[in-house]
Amino acid sequence: MDPSLISIGVAALAGLAAGLLLGFIVLRVGKASQRTSQAEKTKRDAERTSVAERQRLREVYNLISSITATLKYQRVLEMALDLSAEVMASPNAPSDRLVSAVLLFAQGEGKRPELAVGTARRFTPADSRAVLPGAAGLIADVIENGHAMLSKNVAQDPELSRLVALRACTAAYCLPLRAGLDTYGVLLFAHPDVNYFTQSDRDLLDIISHQAVIAIQNARLYSDLEKEKERMLEIQEESRKKLARDLHDGPTQSVSAIAMRLNFARRLMEKDVKATGEELAKIEDLARRTTKEIRHMLFTLRPLVLESQGLVAAMEAMAEKMRETYGQNVLIETNAQLIDQLEMGKQTVVFYIAEEAVNNARKHAKADHIWVRIKPFDKDLGLLEIQDDGVGFDVSAVDASYDQRGSLGMVNMRERTELVNGALRIDSALGKGTRIQVLIPITEEGADRLRRGK
Repeated sequence: MDPSLISIGVAALAGLAAGLLLGFIVLRVGKASQRTSQAEKTKRDAERTSVAERQRLREVYNLISSITATLKYQRVLEMALDLSAEVMASPNAPSDRLVSAVLLFAQGEGKRPELAVGTARRFTPADSRAVLPGAAGLIADVIENGHAMLSKNVAQDPELSRLVALRACTAAYCLPLRAGLDTYGVLLFAHPDVNYFTQSDRDLLDIISHQAVIAIQNARLYSDLEKEKERMLEIQEESRKKLARDLHDGPTQSVSAIAMRLNFARRLMEKDVKATGEELAKIEDLARRTTKEIRHMLFTLRPLVLESQGLVAAMEAMAEKMRETYGQNVLIETNAQLIDQLEMGKQTVVFYIAEEAVNNARKHAKADHIWVRIKPFDKDLGLLEIQDDGVGFDVSAVDASYDQRGSLGMVNMRERTELVNGALRIDSALGKGTRIQVLIPITEEGADRLRRGK
């Protein structure tokens, strides 16, 4: 074979091998570069996802801080739904089809509480007026078990299927609004997509529901304090009116009578000295009685003996002043061991309830005797009882006409009973006297029993 041909063949094979090697190297470098680029892209995507997630959590924190900061009850409910929609919204799963509501317990016409709509998103007007018994289906299970639950068959739910806004929905997530033994209601979310409520979303909604409960408690406490402040102002105003009436009907009239009698005695002195002496004796007696009335009024305004010696001594002092000033026989029966268990604030309220009841009986009952008893009633409960043997009255008729009456004695007793979380009962009938009973909780357990009616 021609040596030149062999040389050409060897050169060609060498060139081919070099080309293949170069191609292999370029291919490997390209793949390595592609892998590096893909890794960098994955890393950038992960960083963007992490940044977005941190931003989302920061927004959730800010929104939760806002919901727990407000003290307006309705605003808390509104923010709970708005916050939930915001945290679940994402480009792949927008919340524009999310249906949500806060359902709260309210006393229905029967004895069983029912769920009414506190606020809602995408409910129809009819849905917003709906009342659910919370006795079957998803809501009942959540209330019974006390934890959140997910349903993927809304159409078959006996209560949720009644709501028009939920008829297009497949999945529903329900969370209890519960704190301790108190259940305020539930948070309800529904969506047409059966897989809409991811585990991550449900975890966030759980956090929101817990914060909403805290905010609801704070808002209710604030509302109760505002109402209590208004009620205390009303009680103070009524006390001032009562003092004005008592001053007008008692000491003012007596002082006017003293002035007229002194004028009469001055003119009588010129004609009959003996008769003048008798008249002056009557004036002196009237002045003494007026002094007793004023002292009794000052005692009821601020019984210092209650602050210094306690409830038993204050009750005895009140009975003694009733006998001295008005000739009214008041009999006190107390259980010192029970009274020792009452904090000073409750003792003060109990005294004013008893004083109001005794004063009402003195004015209207025409009773020979008024009994005031403080005794144990049941475990964690005490009983204040005021009874008289007077003429009695029709309780329902008096209640019906109270808005036209000048006196608010029964209203005062009811309001003061509420101050100690107690329960008031008034029994009376014409010709059969009156019995007023106030159940007073000694402990928190006793107060809870009274709230539940047990």
